[in-house]
Amino acid sequence: MNSGFEDISENIKRIRCNIEEAKVRANRESDDIRVMAVTKTVPYERVNFAVSQGFELLGENRVQEYLEKREHYSEKADVSFIGHLQSNKIKYIIDSVSMIQSVDSISLAEAISAQAVKRGLTMDVLLEVNIGGETTKSGFSADELSESAFRIAELDGIRVCGLMTIPPPENSSLYFEKMQRLYEDMRSLPPKSADIHLLSMGMSADYAEAVRFGTGMVRLGSALFGARTYKA
Repeated sequence: MNSGFEDISENIKRIRCNIEEAKVRANRESDDIRVMAVTKTVPYERVNFAVSQGFELLGENRVQEYLEKREHYSEKADVSFIGHLQSNKIKYIIDSVSMIQSVDSISLAEAISAQAVKRGLTMDVLLEVNIGGETTKSGFSADELSESAFRIAELDGIRVCGLMTIPPPENSSLYFEKMQRLYEDMRSLPPKSADIHLLSMGMSADYAEAVRFGTGMVRLGSALFGARTYKA
């Protein structure tokens, strides 16, 4: 074992155990639930160790931090962008991330489309839903999601793959259930050219509960790497 990374090893064991137990309780034993390692402020050496232990899916929150670390990441790393994304920074990441999981407006989707078409690629995206209607968070409201999804799915260079959310910390189960219904609605009548297969919800404090409500991906930072003790 790499010296200095024993804490991550122990956290990985705990996470895998918790997810398996949650799957059994939710009768989802056969489902594959992916774990995303959220890397904000985490040194690349620690990230690479997590990758070596099978946690190859990385979530980047900040463009500048990602640009500084990406050349040091393992070749096995599969990077998604999950933070708030400004339109003028899309060009810096679009060639090196496999998915943008934080599309929170039609205008951002249009900007991603323009950059993708310019490079001759198709970018997978998740639509961010502000399921709690919080004024401090961006994202589509539940009421506008369907119409917005259909409009975005019509754009060139974009493939809508599902939904993501960060619910209010209180009564998370209530919001997870609402998200599950929205996701199932989209799957039953998907927009043309969409590939609806992923619901991403659940973080370090509530990921086991998210499993109960059908999440296909959980995003873990402190549960995996420990509390942040260093500045970005």
